[in-house]
Amino acid sequence: MEDKIRIRRATLADCSVIAAIDNEHISRGGSSMVTSLRTPAYYEKMMAGFNDRELIECLEFEGEVVGFGLLKRYSDREGYRTTCETAIYLRSDKLRMGLGTKMKISLIERCKELGYHHLVAKIFSTNTASIAYNKKLGYEVVGVQREVGKINGKWVDVTIMQLIL
Repeated sequence: MEDKIRIRRATLADCSVIAAIDNEHISRGGSSMVTSLRTPAYYEKMMAGFNDRELIECLEFEGEVVGFGLLKRYSDREGYRTTCETAIYLRSDKLRMGLGTKMKISLIERCKELGYHHLVAKIFSTNTASIAYNKKLGYEVVGVQREVGKINGKWVDVTIMQLIL
């Protein structure tokens, strides 16, 4: 399977597929606090606004982009400059194949290269598979924000995880 996987930095040409993958998650619910669908222009603007330590990586499987990973600053306050947030999104037909783990490992390596020390992941508490794979990669649960958001009329708890490099 390794020879079928390629992880690379996203380009503006990837914004349509990134939006489509994200929109699948938004429409399905269960993994994002975003409630309105994203356009490719949203991601173009996001990427244009990145600093030199923020990025999106695309995961290609058999030559097709099937997922992406986001590495963004945790806060614009200077004291947080060594802290970032990581997130992974895969097409639903590519879940539970180990691709998310490979994407996350790649993001962790980028974080090391960019001088980050503290990585944060925010995950819906009902998403036990995502919590488990983050634990497998060294993240630890540091808390749960109870009823921090409301999606489709239901309160959502979010598990906060961290990895110290």
